[in-house]
Amino acid sequence: MNIFDIYQHRLIAVIEKLVTEGKLPEGLDLSRVVVEPPRDPAHGDLATNAAMVLAKPAGTNPRALAQLLVAALAQEKGVESAATAGPGFINLRLRHEVFHEVLGAVLGAGADFGRGAAKADRPVNVEYVSANPTGPMHVGHGRGAVFGDALASLLAFAGHAVTREYYINDAGAQVDVLARSVFLRYREALGEAIGGIPEGLYPGDYLVPVGERLAGEYGRALLDKPEAEWLPQVRDVAIDAMMDMIRDDLAALGVRHDVFFSERTLHAGNGDSAISSTIHALQERGFVYTGRLPPPKGQLPEDWEDREQLLFRATDVGDDIDRPLVKSDGSYTYFAADVAYLRDKYVRGFRDLIYVLGADHGGYVKRLQAVGRAVGGDDVKVIVLLAQLVKLLREGEPVKMSKRAGSFVTLREVIDEVGRDAVRFMMLYRKNDAPLDFDLAKVVEQSKDNPVFYVQYAHARCASIFRQARETLPDLDTSREKLGEAHLAVLADEAEINILKLVSQYPRVIEAGASNHEPHRVAFYLYELAAAFHGLWNRGKDAPQLRFVNQTDRQLTAARLALVEAVRSVLASGLAVLGVAAPDEMR
Repeated sequence: MNIFDIYQHRLIAVIEKLVTEGKLPEGLDLSRVVVEPPRDPAHGDLATNAAMVLAKPAGTNPRALAQLLVAALAQEKGVESAATAGPGFINLRLRHEVFHEVLGAVLGAGADFGRGAAKADRPVNVEYVSANPTGPMHVGHGRGAVFGDALASLLAFAGHAVTREYYINDAGAQVDVLARSVFLRYREALGEAIGGIPEGLYPGDYLVPVGERLAGEYGRALLDKPEAEWLPQVRDVAIDAMMDMIRDDLAALGVRHDVFFSERTLHAGNGDSAISSTIHALQERGFVYTGRLPPPKGQLPEDWEDREQLLFRATDVGDDIDRPLVKSDGSYTYFAADVAYLRDKYVRGFRDLIYVLGADHGGYVKRLQAVGRAVGGDDVKVIVLLAQLVKLLREGEPVKMSKRAGSFVTLREVIDEVGRDAVRFMMLYRKNDAPLDFDLAKVVEQSKDNPVFYVQYAHARCASIFRQARETLPDLDTSREKLGEAHLAVLADEAEINILKLVSQYPRVIEAGASNHEPHRVAFYLYELAAAFHGLWNRGKDAPQLRFVNQTDRQLTAARLALVEAVRSVLASGLAVLGVAAPDEMR
């Protein structure tokens, strides 16, 4: 039950009736008409911009149209009052019975309340993490992982068919460097003194077990082979080991993927790889040509070459410059693989493609969107979302680097110290494109200032109320189904109604969060609902008549337990979307 959708439909019906009566002209575009919460809750429960966006095409002024609409809306079921505000906004105040109906709907739907709020009709591919398989993930990877995973869950809950994907960058120079770094650890495992790690190789201790694994599998056999022979073997073992470690870290964070896509598969094939076929297909459509790139502005980079080369005509589809597809040595550029990978998603049937990338990939936004237009035209929608940097602190001071990784604090170290729930919730309690200060000391505090604790504590309090009810009134049926039959009209206290108003907003939060790709909206909403519930709980400390369980009034107790069940259900649902546990007890 989405009251915003319900009253939007009623508003549209009112407008159409006024058109039929000749009070408004035909052909009005109603697509911009919205019904939403007012900015100030004191103004009412619903607000609409209808008069503001329709006045000009209707040939009238906003306030005059607003007054016409207000007169009709005031007669709608459940509307207590309708009023014009400012230059022509309309505010509606609803009767308590509407929110009692919402409460009944929550009890009836349970965990499905708010599910399918979006009107989804196309499958969505969400690619996230895609960290290079050259070492353990750091906290920055963790933010993209949590954001992408929560976004995928939010989209799925809102009604989209979602595929979660990880792109394994297992081709290119970085995996050869990884193989050489592992080969050094292999020699070390065989008893050689390797000294310091040469510059250009990966120095972390996380490669020691991989070297030992090679020594156990091959003995000294690889030492006598030239690099051209041992490199592919070591590279395969190293990539597998790194991906096992990455998968393990993702599992510890509660992050999952449906597809792990190997970049190397795009290069596979004797002259007929996915990359070459993609280039050929785009060439036939005029998007690939042979030409020269103009020199970049300012100082020339060392690797810039003034030569004829195969180029993607990116400027025809919204990019700033055309992009090289083949290097001077004849191998494909990273960008060429990106083009083939996007086309592969298109061939698999995806038209809505979401990429969650790190903050340092801002330059990919235009180029990926350009590729999407070239591959699928207007039918393809490419959205690139950036996860900004994370500054890791302990009581306000920067955290030192990890001994294991050699150059950064690993994500696993953070998870092991503060727990999955704290990492996930705090990563989502700020918009993805804003920098994040993550204080290891703050996120484990048991206080209102720690959002994850505050929200989980509200859920635990809901559970404790039901335990108390079963002890105090053991014969009272507190099942969700039975509470749905309670006489909900006795809930008339302003604080109780305000909580029901918050509960009623949950489907809209889901819909708006999904359509705007903003899971942080769910985190903010859960904190607001938790704060209101804690406030209601605290009132009962000094006023026994306001407590949820009243031994002398079973009818009121049942109604209040219905309210608590609705809060518990929405908190659990929202936390599940974020991938955070909803505990019944806090220890």
